[in-house]
Amino acid sequence: MIRAEQPSRRTVLAAAVAAVAGSAAPASADTASSTVTDTADRAPDRAPARRVDNRFWTTYAHWRDGTAKGTRAVAGVRPGVVIDTPAGTADYTDPHTGTTAAWEYGTWTSPGHDLAVPATEAIVSWNARTPAGTWLQVELKGTYSDGTHTPWYVMGRWAAGDQDIRRTSVDGQSDDKSRIWTDTFAIDDPATGLRLASYRLRLTLYRKPGTKATPTVWRLGAMGSDVADRFTVPASAPGLARELTVPRYSQEIHVGQYPQYDNGGEAWCSPTSSQMIIEYWGGRLTSDQLAWVDPSYPDPQVCHAARYTYDYQYAGCGNWPFNAAYAATFKGLQGVVTRLGSLTDLETLIAAGIPAMTSQSFLKEELTGAGYGTSGHLMTVIGFTDTGDVIANDPNSPTDEAVRRVYKRREWENIWLRTKRYNASGKVVSGTGGVCYLYFPALPTPRQRKALADVGVR
Repeated sequence: MIRAEQPSRRTVLAAAVAAVAGSAAPASADTASSTVTDTADRAPDRAPARRVDNRFWTTYAHWRDGTAKGTRAVAGVRPGVVIDTPAGTADYTDPHTGTTAAWEYGTWTSPGHDLAVPATEAIVSWNARTPAGTWLQVELKGTYSDGTHTPWYVMGRWAAGDQDIRRTSVDGQSDDKSRIWTDTFAIDDPATGLRLASYRLRLTLYRKPGTKATPTVWRLGAMGSDVADRFTVPASAPGLARELTVPRYSQEIHVGQYPQYDNGGEAWCSPTSSQMIIEYWGGRLTSDQLAWVDPSYPDPQVCHAARYTYDYQYAGCGNWPFNAAYAATFKGLQGVVTRLGSLTDLETLIAAGIPAMTSQSFLKEELTGAGYGTSGHLMTVIGFTDTGDVIANDPNSPTDEAVRRVYKRREWENIWLRTKRYNASGKVVSGTGGVCYLYFPALPTPRQRKALADVGVR
């Protein structure tokens, strides 16, 4: 994902190597509950203009506006696109099982989108249902600022389950100007001034021949960004004191469990954080869905999240779009990957009751009270103290009870938003530049909808 750490995007999402306990009481899963001070309804000051462009297709008109071959738009509470009369049949050899099978397919291609912010990077998100016997592929084709074009890049081959194909990113995709790092399109040398100026997205929906099953895609889009390289970021002024009541789960209590999914626990910061927010919004797994988990393991839903976000090519659970797509498999939820510009943006979301997952990297001494350093770690931001410090559910904790942490505002803001940093060896490497997952209701309230729009998500 981050240029200075190429060719391995994996290091950005590696779990922290050590943990220190904090102290907190267990949280309730009551999504309506939060602790609010008298500043909770004060609207945060707007952040400076962000260098991010989000474009998502979600409405019936959007789906009708694309080019369909063997697919059709469907209306309803959650409009989407499905297979109609298949455009053809194609063989797919799963590189992770060696199995070759024939699949009926149809495609949907978006209209071209001109980026308001010509981008050095782009990350695609999708929300879909893939019943047994179906899966989907998402591709991006762009136009550079010099007028030339990218190839069709595969941004993911995905199914909610793992019985038909192994969900996977695709390595080795590049031309002489850009390439795909797991889940991220990146310009090879931004210093040349070359940018991604526009793009189209293409869905290919697959099903077993002769069946009526179909994937249904409700949301498809991309976040393009051109965030300036910087070691430090401007400080924002506190504007909100509020804490949301979000379930607390530790990744560390799962160390050694199901090592086939990225070595178990120790590297599960992303799915553990995802599960916290999913359950905040009321998402629950049934006993049947969890029946495969060893009954002696605590918090089996975290094991489930790890299995069903796992990217078999990346060999990890930290594929950003796969986590957002997993969240959207829960009824009434949707998820996107974006970038935010300041803690003011996070305050806007928290004020509307929307927690956020953020990715950050830091040395041990750069984040007071963390007790560890990391090349990339996901946390769930659940609020702000009276003095503006960040309240985070940090899964790199020894117990569920220790997950709630309070981190100094200035330190936390900088480690999250910077794009350059020094690692423990003194080498210049990259920071995550404000990457954030947002999970929110499929039918948000007016206040939630406004908060999302204020941070660029519609």
